[in-house]
Amino acid sequence: MTKTVPAYQRIKNAILDNIHSGKWQAGEAISTEMALAEEFEVSRMTVNRALKELSEERVLERRQGSGTFVAQQQFNHTFVEVRNIAQDLKSANRDYQARVVSKRAITASMLDDEMRRKFGIDEAVVPSNSKAANAKNVDSYSIDSNTDSTEAAVLYEVKIIHFADGQPIQFEERWVDATKVPEFIEQDFSVVNTSDYLIAKSPLERGNYTIRALAAPDEIANALQIAPQSPTLVLRRQTYSAGRVLTFVKMWHAGDRYQFSGKL
Repeated sequence: MTKTVPAYQRIKNAILDNIHSGKWQAGEAISTEMALAEEFEVSRMTVNRALKELSEERVLERRQGSGTFVAQQQFNHTFVEVRNIAQDLKSANRDYQARVVSKRAITASMLDDEMRRKFGIDEAVVPSNSKAANAKNVDSYSIDSNTDSTEAAVLYEVKIIHFADGQPIQFEERWVDATKVPEFIEQDFSVVNTSDYLIAKSPLERGNYTIRALAAPDEIANALQIAPQSPTLVLRRQTYSAGRVLTFVKMWHAGDRYQFSGKL
C-alpha cells in the first residue's frame, strides 16, 4: 500500500530537486511563499512549514525582508563526500548488483543501547503523529509483530548485499532517522543507492568513520559466502545533517576480496 506524501514534504522534495539539479544555485533566492503556495495549491502555512524545516536543516537561509535563499554552507567544505560502491565498481568496469536482504521499521521500545546513544533517542516512545508514525506490515517493510502498531517508527533498518561480477563484496547494515527521511524505507535499494538517496534528500554536513578487522559472525559469513570467523574489514560510519545523526552504517567486506586505498 502506497502512503500519501504530505503536502509540506512534497514541497521540500521539489525544492531539494531544484537545488540538486542546479536550477537553484547556492546563494540564489528561491520562489516566494506565495508563488509556492499557488504552484502546489496549498496554504502559505504549509509552505512555511516546508521552508522552516529546510532552514533548520541548513539547506535554506531565510532573510527577513529579503526572501529565502539556498544556503551557501551545504556546498562548501562542510559537505561530506561519501564513496559509492556502485559507482566505484562500475568505474572499474565490473558488473554491479545489489540484493536487499531485509528492510524494517524500528520503534523506540525496540532499540538497543548502542542505537539510543548513536541517534540520541531516550526511553520515551515517539508520539504516533510523527512523520514516520503508524508504519504497518506491508510488502516492503514491517514493524515487529510484538510491538504496538500505534508506536511510531524512529529508525529504519536495511541490510543489503553488494555484488561485483556475481560475487558478494560488501554487506551493508544501515540505520536511518525515520523522522527526517520518512520515505526512505519505501525505496527499492536494488536500484537506488542508499547513500545517494540520503544525500539527495537531506544534505550531509559532517561525518566520522572507523575501519577495523573483525572475525565474521554467522550472518555476515553467510551473506559474504565465506567461512564463519573469517577475517573481514568493517567500515563503521555515521553522518550528520542539521546537527543530528542522520544515518549509521556498518559495511562488512571479505578480507581477501577488498582493500581500502587513497592518495595523500
